[in-house]
Amino acid sequence: MPQNDDVRFISSSIKIPAFSPPHQLKTPFHSLQLTPGNKFAKLPFNFNFDFVRNQSFFHRNKVSNKSPLFCSASLVLSDTETGPAPAQSKTAGDSGLAVQLRGDDSGSVTQSKNVGSGRAAEEERVLISEVFVRNKDGEELERKDLEGEALNALKASRANSALTVREVQEDVHRIIASGYFMSCMPVAVDTRDGIRLIFQVEPNQEFQGLVCEGANVLPSKFIEDAFRDGYGKVVNIRRLDEVISSINGWYMERGLFGMVSGVDILSGGMVKLQVSEAEVNNVSIRFLDKTGEPTVGKTRPETILRQLTTKKGQVYSMIQGKRDVDTVLAMGVMDDVSVIPQPAGDTGKVDLTMNVVERKRGGGISGGGGISSGITSGPLPGLIGSIAVHHKNLFGRNQKLNLSLERGQIDSIFRINYTDPWIEGDDKRTSRSIMIQNSRTPGNLVHGNENHQNALTIGRITAGIDFSRPLRPKWNGTAGLVYHRAGAHDEKGSSIIRDFFGSPLTASGKNNDDMLLAKLETVYTGSGEPGSSMFVFNMDQGIPVSPEWLVFNRVNARARQSFSLGPASFHFCLSGGHMAGKFPPHEAFPIGGTNSVRGYEEGTVGSGRSYVVGSGEISFPVRGSLSGAVFADYGTDLGSGPTVPGDPAGARNKAGSGYGYGLGIRVDSPLGPLRLEYAFNDQRTGRFHFGIGPRN
Repeated sequence: MPQNDDVRFISSSIKIPAFSPPHQLKTPFHSLQLTPGNKFAKLPFNFNFDFVRNQSFFHRNKVSNKSPLFCSASLVLSDTETGPAPAQSKTAGDSGLAVQLRGDDSGSVTQSKNVGSGRAAEEERVLISEVFVRNKDGEELERKDLEGEALNALKASRANSALTVREVQEDVHRIIASGYFMSCMPVAVDTRDGIRLIFQVEPNQEFQGLVCEGANVLPSKFIEDAFRDGYGKVVNIRRLDEVISSINGWYMERGLFGMVSGVDILSGGMVKLQVSEAEVNNVSIRFLDKTGEPTVGKTRPETILRQLTTKKGQVYSMIQGKRDVDTVLAMGVMDDVSVIPQPAGDTGKVDLTMNVVERKRGGGISGGGGISSGITSGPLPGLIGSIAVHHKNLFGRNQKLNLSLERGQIDSIFRINYTDPWIEGDDKRTSRSIMIQNSRTPGNLVHGNENHQNALTIGRITAGIDFSRPLRPKWNGTAGLVYHRAGAHDEKGSSIIRDFFGSPLTASGKNNDDMLLAKLETVYTGSGEPGSSMFVFNMDQGIPVSPEWLVFNRVNARARQSFSLGPASFHFCLSGGHMAGKFPPHEAFPIGGTNSVRGYEEGTVGSGRSYVVGSGEISFPVRGSLSGAVFADYGTDLGSGPTVPGDPAGARNKAGSGYGYGLGIRVDSPLGPLRLEYAFNDQRTGRFHFGIGPRN
């Protein structure tokens, strides 16, 4: 088999020839408009490549002036001695067998015969004694396999059969439809044994090489693989049409504006494949009001344009355009986004106009509520409320400012947060976030479990800055610096340095511990759907700014993997971490609770310098948005509890390890899955748990 050295790919701009057959292809690029709810783009115009479907695409090189699919509907009856005489007629005194059957280009058939019959020519039948397939010169074909292909294509034309002109014409079309022949002429010859029907055919050339023009994004290997089996073989038009369909399918699967616009079979068996790809000529932003009328926007156009992955010079992709629409909507300042492609004159390119409808206000006030896992007693255990004042489009650059307050039975958090989702001038999509926070959270995760200590809280003042950017698809990285000042308080708000058991509450022995932490984090997310695969790794490193400031290292990782088997879904979670150095006791890893080991109260299994928690769950649909689950959890501090300063876990007789198992139900909601569970621990004690969102 010849090598693929004959394959050449040429990227060039060409004028696409028009084709004459009447059946117009309804391309996927007809009347498409991109909207947030659609999977693909929609264009309000006919993006017409002058591409015709139900025809064979092929133009012979001008050296040969014959049509590559020449199909004659003429049936010529001739004498074996004198040869074909299509224009000659005989009198009634002659043999009476002179018959001339002709068909014009449109397929209509006429017949003349000196036998005095008035019936239509198509109804007249002629007895055929023999049927042969020959070349255009009337000689035997060199390749018997091609002769067999032609004979196998015949349906009506058989020896010792009576045929009409229409039946012969249909068999001619069947031979052409086999794909191996460029022309076929039926000739009837009167012999001593009867009328012999000869189909004179001209086979296609043998495929010797390929020239592909205009394919900028189509992989050369895809073309090579499609044509690899055809080298040295007679070109089969049906097979070639399948290859063309597969190429067009490659573009459609990727939502690309591209297709095969023409094919030429050149002399020497070379096939010239013409591909047309619509490149993006320009991208612009148009602001519309609620009624669809043009208006002046508050957001800077360059802020929107830099969000788009579709760039000038690329082949336009509807799938990529859909992602761009979702990205602009995710900015949080638009009510509606759509993309309208338009033809860029006669260049074969497209101009993209993104229509955006901005929200009336960039800022607002919101409220909400939630559950805190650190509180397990009181009239409304763990219930918190929140209120926030925010602006999502500062200076028209999509920068965000948020002031929020959360308040619960014991919890309180006041936070000021400023975020620039894409630093100007950066080409890596780096974001910057600055945060100042004053919080008070329950301390009973590590130092609780005694009635006298239920009101113990940990107060923190935090300020920091971090930078985040995508590392690769589905991966994101964050680096930053965070200052912490933390101390313990009793129910009256007074500072304390020891708990009820005499265990220290600070590492420095003072009312507050100070620390400056360098933060590194990497996050992998699968599909982004709730419950999908996830991996998070983070590390905090204390920096010795002052001899009195704490220096320690903390690493933590957690992973979640889910898969389905029939109607059931399997979910597995694993988390673990370790701390080294001098750290506050309340920073130890707590084990037990709704997102740890169910069946236990929060933090009652243990609190250690190290920990590992694993969980397995099987969920199954019940009805509508309701599903059920069975689960089992296990957690351990790996024997590190006594190494925490003051050994708060040992003072409270925490086991350091434990397991739980139980049943639960899930209800899908706008907030995420609502989880209600009942679990038993290894002490056979049961407990209800309620959570929002997938288990961490």
